[in-house]
Amino acid sequence: MFDFLWNLGSFILALGILVTVHEYGHFWVARKAGVEVLRFSIGFGKPLCRWYDKFGTEYVIAMIPLGGYVKMLDERVDDVPSEKRHLAFNNKPVLSRIAVVAAGPIANFLFAILVLAAMYMIGVQSAKPVVGQVQTNSRAAMASMQSGDHILSMSGKEVNTWQDVTFSLMSHLGEDVIEVKVKDAQQQVAIRQINIDGWKLDKQDEAPLTAIGITPYRPAVTLTLGHIAKESAAELAGLKVNDTIKALNDKPIANWQQFVQVIQASPNRQLTLSIERNGINQNVSIVPQARQGQDGTLQGFLGVVPLLEKWPDGYIETRHYGPLDSMVLGAEKTFELVRLSFDMIGNLLTGQVSVKNLSGPVGIAVGAGNSVSYGIVAFLSFLALISVNLGVFNLLPLPVLDGGHLMYYIIELIRKKPVSEKTQELGFKVGAIVLIALTCFALLNDVSRL
Repeated sequence: MFDFLWNLGSFILALGILVTVHEYGHFWVARKAGVEVLRFSIGFGKPLCRWYDKFGTEYVIAMIPLGGYVKMLDERVDDVPSEKRHLAFNNKPVLSRIAVVAAGPIANFLFAILVLAAMYMIGVQSAKPVVGQVQTNSRAAMASMQSGDHILSMSGKEVNTWQDVTFSLMSHLGEDVIEVKVKDAQQQVAIRQINIDGWKLDKQDEAPLTAIGITPYRPAVTLTLGHIAKESAAELAGLKVNDTIKALNDKPIANWQQFVQVIQASPNRQLTLSIERNGINQNVSIVPQARQGQDGTLQGFLGVVPLLEKWPDGYIETRHYGPLDSMVLGAEKTFELVRLSFDMIGNLLTGQVSVKNLSGPVGIAVGAGNSVSYGIVAFLSFLALISVNLGVFNLLPLPVLDGGHLMYYIIELIRKKPVSEKTQELGFKVGAIVLIALTCFALLNDVSRL
């Protein structure tokens, strides 16, 4: 229940910020274009609170936090007095209407730049992209990638983090080969050619790194407990942080994976766990709780997390930047995310990326909750990513979105006359059906992940 409320609260916070930014873009440009704004609403449904400014604009925070809108004076939906016709949106020049509609997505992109700049000024801690393991017979193995390879660049572009590597892989989907420059475990620089001809992300939530056979280096898992979940079987049995596991039912435990396998195979069964606590060996009776596994069978669950060995020197680095460099990096990263988002849309249409990877509000809520848990830097990174995706999504040429309105206005600009109301109405209906279908499909994906 706590996880649900945490994720919900984080989702509302993130979505509230991003919707406010998006709608403020429309609002600000509409005011500058001389359009009378009647209402600025964050959320839909019954207003929770409202107030007015000196121009008569009503500001509303509504009950359903799943979006927002800016209502402008418009003769197509309102009875407009003759003395106010010049303030109506529909009577403004087509270039002014284009500016108002485009301002929402642009505001999301500008917000992403500012958020990423703030993140870079705070400082970004990351692990160097050092390969941990290479899966046998994978694309990476066939390119002679090896454990200990430190990835320096992808197709000539420098990479500093695993996120950089992942984004680079995704941006090269559909190509034949990607050139990877590495420094191997012997500190020798080498070039690996990874064949990605015919490679697709066609499995749900499969990471690009996993798909080509690379596992990032991570410190080894120890048999010492680093965390005990509240009200878990481990806490009920009296286990404590820093206890070291020695044996289960008098059988020595060699590694954490072996321990997990025995626990998962023993739901609701009493076991004798041998531990070392403060240098003293002792036995503890435990009964793993039962929960349903991905295959539908019951699995044992103890509620413990192991400690990891320390990172080797130099593997973790924190990079800080000044205000100017942060703004430049923020703009570069935002441009990269915009380009990658459009690439992914193209790859979805061509089948390079499976539609099973689409995420809906539940997936976003989980991501928001996780990012908040990881700290301010992770949350800022998440906000920037979703802000860019929100901006790109709204630019899609669906008539119910900003991109659909822009499409009509650009046609009007070229034809010197507006698209007929009948055509627009038909477009809105088709666009609504497509949007609802996409939302439902993304929700089904979210449910299958849960």
